Amino acid sequence: MTLPGHVFTAPDGVRGFDSAESVTPQAIAAFRRRGYRFCVRYVRRDKPHASALSAKEAHLLLLAGIGLMLVQYVESDTTWIPSGTKGTKNGSVAASEAEKLGVSSGVTVWCDLEGVKPGTPAQRVIDYCNHWHAAVGGAGYVPGVYVGYHAGLSPTQLYRALRFSHYWAAYNLNSDQYPAVRGIQMKQSRPRRSNAVPDVGIDFQDDRVSADALGGRPTVLALAGWPELP
Repeated sequence: MTLPGHVFTAPDGVRGFDSAESVTPQAIAAFRRRGYRFCVRYVRRDKPHASALSAKEAHLLLLAGIGLMLVQYVESDTTWIPSGTKGTKNGSVAASEAEKLGVSSGVTVWCDLEGVKPGTPAQRVIDYCNHWHAAVGGAGYVPGVYVGYHAGLSPTQLYRALRFSHYWAAYNLNSDQYPAVRGIQMKQSRPRRSNAVPDVGIDFQDDRVSADALGGRPTVLALAGWPELP
């Protein structure tokens, strides 16, 4: 069953969050009160995760007027070795999970590119990303890439060698490489712990849609409630 939302382009400056934890109804209400209008939630890569997005949680988010995008769990946020074969496999799983959840085609699904083992040949990273892109794009979704710490590619390679045109900048993106790539359209801030935001009650990170001056493109979402925005 398709989720109750429509695919919209997120306006510049809209505030959202991402979290690896399940978002409870109480947290959803708190995020809404605090002005958050979209979230990015995780889907599995290999084995099922207890905290991965469920169809029930997705419905609650959308019905509350909080937009939804997906990101896939990375193999490791400290050290892993990409390959084209892994890219096809993981991208296919990400697309399959989106379909199972009922996410509309045209929604952004993000590839988490971080923690690449130092010394990994850049071509392996490029192959992984481009194969992942092909699998997700071939299923009707819009592939995006989250550029995190130790992404394994130079700013030029990120922009010139990858098929992606949608970029999400991590809070810990190397400051000496910023902007690491042209076309960044969403920027993440540092983690916020649950004890710092008690009415939310989960660990999360702030995100803001913000196309850069070097060719940022809009991000697309499946959601309900955007007409309420000014």
